Amino acid sequence: MDFSTLTEYFVLVVMVACLIIGYILKTSFDFVPNKYIPTILAIVGAVLNGVVSDPSVESIVYGALMGLASTGLHQAFTRFVEGTKEAD
Repeated sequence: MDFSTLTEYFVLVVMVACLIIGYILKTSFDFVPNKYIPTILAIVGAVLNGVVSDPSVESIVYGALMGLASTGLHQAFTRFVEGTKEAD
């Protein structure tokens, strides 16, 4: 499998921005249910990557993927720090 296409569309700034937005949503806004945070981050990632990169279908899809990946990254980091292995 060739990962050069993935690295072409991967923008670290978009993933970090989604990670920060997700953290703020989770900790500051009680009216946003946790189940909607991945969807919000996928949309934010798609929009941000469409703005940062060339606005194409590929960049929007990879942006949504980076938004979802930031959710997984947050969960993995939280479980690593807290030492838990079970989902809440």
